[in-house]
Amino acid sequence: MADPTIIAARGAWSAGFWAKFVATGLVLAIVVPLLNQGVSPNAFYAVPDYIVPLLGKYLCYAILALSLDLIWGYAGILCLGQGAFFALGGYAMGMYLMRQIGTRGVYQNPILPDFMVFLQYKELPWFWYGFDHFAWAALMIVVVPGMLAFVFGWLAFRSRVSGVYLSIITQAMTYALLLAFFRNDMGFGGNNGLTDYKDILGFDVHSPGTRLGLYVASVVGLGAAYLVCRYVTQSKLGRVLLALRDAESRVRFLGYSVTNAKLLVFTLSAVLAGIAGALYVPQVGIINPSEFSPGNSIEIAIWVSVGGRGTLLGAVIGAVLVNLGKTWLTGAFPETWLFVLGALFVLTTLVFPNGIVGLAQQVRGLGPRGARAPASIEEKPIAAEEQA
Repeated sequence: MADPTIIAARGAWSAGFWAKFVATGLVLAIVVPLLNQGVSPNAFYAVPDYIVPLLGKYLCYAILALSLDLIWGYAGILCLGQGAFFALGGYAMGMYLMRQIGTRGVYQNPILPDFMVFLQYKELPWFWYGFDHFAWAALMIVVVPGMLAFVFGWLAFRSRVSGVYLSIITQAMTYALLLAFFRNDMGFGGNNGLTDYKDILGFDVHSPGTRLGLYVASVVGLGAAYLVCRYVTQSKLGRVLLALRDAESRVRFLGYSVTNAKLLVFTLSAVLAGIAGALYVPQVGIINPSEFSPGNSIEIAIWVSVGGRGTLLGAVIGAVLVNLGKTWLTGAFPETWLFVLGALFVLTTLVFPNGIVGLAQQVRGLGPRGARAPASIEEKPIAAEEQA
């Protein structure tokens, strides 16, 4: 009799999955640009220029939500510092963009960014070296959040810190970074952060064509992140992660290295968050210490919870829908947004703990009381597994 694990893994990469994946990618990467550039701006179905970076921002948030779902939904690690990795990737990209300004800044200094001239820096800090090259910046986008996660995770997981204690420590980490980056003497622009970008890879960062290119890059980034997360969750490592999430002591008793498994997925999650931050910064035009705010990391957890924890697709849906609601509410009823956000968290906890994806499956009869064996782990909400 065939191993159910092997059958599930094969089903995760079926022709049906690839058809849906490619179709979604084509809609996002081709249809949206065509509606932006290929139709009359007066057409009712046209996508205005200002919408393109907004959509790109939502896609960056979706990558960020995926990174948290990978460790929270599948490994049971609730990291309330995911925003820190996102911000570090954003700062790495922002440093590259600042170095590209050159003599076009207010003070026309070819080496020092404007804020350093204003603060009377005499020379460029050593950690800014190399950021005039995109390759170095791209490397730092991956290395900086990855190294922080590796060191932090090694210390925490080796000491067997878990549960709410780990969540509190990660929140303390991002708050410490928030305070550090607010300081002017840190060399990252203080409370104003990094802004006033001119171009990226030689292209005007404010032009519609460049913004469209950044949007397409975000589509590609989201697709790649989804495939990486799906590969991990459908592999043997994914099975180990699910096991240690539900019974860590038993996994350790069976001889698996719980520390190494957690450390690997935690570091990978931080790298994905850093990439999301790097794609985010040139589209919004600024990065400042507010991105380290612990409240931002809590909000990321709400995205994942609303979409469906333990379902990669749910993380993407939750991030996009919640931020769509945020964009509308902060414009129409700005004083109500925090109340709505809190209500969402309460509702997902008490009313539909499986999130939107789990609720949809229950409506179709495929929830926890429906089919016994979903085609893949990715399609099975976390709460459903806990009730099984």
